[in-house]
Amino acid sequence: MHVSATDDPAITTASRTGGPTAPADPLRTASFAELRSLFAREPDAVHLNTGTIGVMPYEVLDVNDRVTREWNGGLRNVYPPGMYPEHRAAIGRAFGVDQDEMVICHNATEGVARVINGLDLHEGDEVITTSHECYSVLSNFNLLRNRHRITLTVLTPPVGPDVTAEEIVDMFARAITPRTKVLAFAAVTLFTGTRMPVRQLCDLAQRHGLTTVVDGALLPGLFDTDLRALGPDFVTCSGSKFQCGPLGTGLLYVRNKVHPEHNPLPLPTFWPVISTWYPMMGAPPPRTTTRVESYNMGDYLQSAGSASIARGAALAKACELWDRIGRDRIERHAVALGAHTRARIVERFGVESLYSPLTDDRLTAPLVAFNPFPDRADGWNITKFARLVDELESRHRIWTRWTEFDVAGSPHQYYAARICTHLYNTAEEVDLAVDAIADLVRELS
Repeated sequence: MHVSATDDPAITTASRTGGPTAPADPLRTASFAELRSLFAREPDAVHLNTGTIGVMPYEVLDVNDRVTREWNGGLRNVYPPGMYPEHRAAIGRAFGVDQDEMVICHNATEGVARVINGLDLHEGDEVITTSHECYSVLSNFNLLRNRHRITLTVLTPPVGPDVTAEEIVDMFARAITPRTKVLAFAAVTLFTGTRMPVRQLCDLAQRHGLTTVVDGALLPGLFDTDLRALGPDFVTCSGSKFQCGPLGTGLLYVRNKVHPEHNPLPLPTFWPVISTWYPMMGAPPPRTTTRVESYNMGDYLQSAGSASIARGAALAKACELWDRIGRDRIERHAVALGAHTRARIVERFGVESLYSPLTDDRLTAPLVAFNPFPDRADGWNITKFARLVDELESRHRIWTRWTEFDVAGSPHQYYAARICTHLYNTAEEVDLAVDAIADLVRELS
């Protein structure tokens, strides 16, 4: 892609003022139509399922291939580069945290398992979470319930266009008991695309002295996020969804110092399961109570035997591209497309078709879940949603997905079609998908 920097306002301003003359990165001012050429998208296909897997840029693919070849069969020491010190530092800066708090892991599921099984929980301790969490979250907490006899309280969040952040925070607040130790929730729910009020929930947890575990699988690459400022103790992220890194990559944030303006609580006791860096004898130093770490928790977690050096490097390249384009720009583009998607769905299928939030902007994300069938009872019919998604793929080459989730008071799980938009999507693609869904619904009803 060739992008001219001659119209960049920063350059123009610098030239007028006699300031720095270094050219700005052309990616920062490239149009989104131009940025589409960065991605190895399938021709004539419409990809509206980034919440499951993103499309890698060509540069990311190239780094993955090159580094794989460089380290194939080599006799060099493979362990130091697998600690990714430079990559973790650079990625950490993009998300407002330091290298000792950032880990490159194999995926969000692995990160979730390492966090949940590293919590210092005992019989009778209570964890509060929701039924709208990823299977990996609920599975690992159930493992702790069976292994350590913790109490697991699973709430079902409200769904629909009129849900508010206050309803969600109140739901958690009412559930807290003297035995509660942990609040666990998604930053963006994968089933209904609800952007949870993370900061408010962390404030709630801090008022009660609780540890927070956030499934941030859908955060990186979508929202311009300062993880420390959100206030959680742990955030696990996917590298291959909206961040568009290789499959088998993820990020893990572990709070490793105390910044009172974001989270004044002492650091929670944490056991870094899967580690070759944790001391083989004795114990690590006490955890810090200040802004200076007492040891590098990120290294403890990062050191886990041989690593995929190529995939880590490719994920770092994807993050670098996002920083050059501008994470704020990417968020605005994806969110605007999400708003366009909701508007088209309401226009074609009615506001009652939405399971995703609509009226509270704090909860909206560019993942939109809905029931396009005129008979509301079809919301319980998995066969129709599976057929709808299959027909979209086979007839129209449009990739979406269906989701399933609990609704409070319902004896059945609900099903939904889900559309996700990202920086490589257009409003025309959304219109094409909505029109195709409307045609298929008439046929399937």
